[in-house]
Amino acid sequence: MAKDNPYKVAVVQAGSVVMDKEGGVKKTIRLIEEAGQENAKIIVFPEAFIPAYPRGMSFGAVVGSRSDEGREDFFRYWDNSITLPSVETEAIGKAARKAKAYVVIGVIEKENESSQGTLYCTALFFGPNGELLGKHRKLKPTGSERLIWGEGDGSTLPVFDTPYGRIGSLICWENYMPLARAAMYEKGVQIYIAPTADGRDTWFSTMRHIAVEGRCFVLSCNQYSTKDMYPEDISSRKEFEGLPNEMTRGGSCIVNPLGEFLVEPVLGKEEILYADIDLGKIAEAQFDFDVVGHYARPDVFQLVVNEQEQKNTIWKK
Repeated sequence: MAKDNPYKVAVVQAGSVVMDKEGGVKKTIRLIEEAGQENAKIIVFPEAFIPAYPRGMSFGAVVGSRSDEGREDFFRYWDNSITLPSVETEAIGKAARKAKAYVVIGVIEKENESSQGTLYCTALFFGPNGELLGKHRKLKPTGSERLIWGEGDGSTLPVFDTPYGRIGSLICWENYMPLARAAMYEKGVQIYIAPTADGRDTWFSTMRHIAVEGRCFVLSCNQYSTKDMYPEDISSRKEFEGLPNEMTRGGSCIVNPLGEFLVEPVLGKEEILYADIDLGKIAEAQFDFDVVGHYARPDVFQLVVNEQEQKNTIWKK
């Protein structure tokens, strides 16, 4: 049980400073400070908040070819992504420490600054002491995301034991992977964090289902973004003409362990959502359904999770 139960959480629905790592970190710090002033103990940001979820961008790719301009856009995206650790993570950690809060934020991660071009869609976890506790890399990018992001592996599926409950995260459509959810439940997740780029009505039903299935609190966080947040000089800009001005409509929400909204989906604006979390409600909800406890059937069903880091190996004779 949390030492100050119930306690407040914050879900930050905001748009990225697109393709601008420095500007994105500054906006992140400002929003952490704002939520911290409201005494939020857990502060959540959307998927790919730094440097952007590049909705609407094609990177000059069609089946069978890529353009030089698209490669330049990708380099700009890569160049504004972040390494771990870095001055950017130090700055975000410092803001978390000042706010005395756990911070979970979606970033685009690059392995290093020189020899590796693969990017990963990653959720970072910071503690209230400012430490970078760990990360989760998205296991399966969706659709055209596979062009720009690599796949994570089972080595980054953490659930952190904190004074405010066990915190873990799956990103966007990973939440439609039943076995990934089962792995999180088995790890005892209580504060289930779902950074996303999906603002459709079906997503809201998914968040309610996960909460009632896992008997956990679900914090879903999406961006609110418009065309004017994108640089004018990206090659995909001309492709935006047929798109609505509202690129991502939001839809962040907070759900309790019985699948009821504590904060209903917020649409059409940037806003920080707040709710009070009472961990005792989890035990109440598990009275009649505990997915890894009395309602489990390990004699019938078993789940195997490979949590080994997958790397290329050089064999020497």
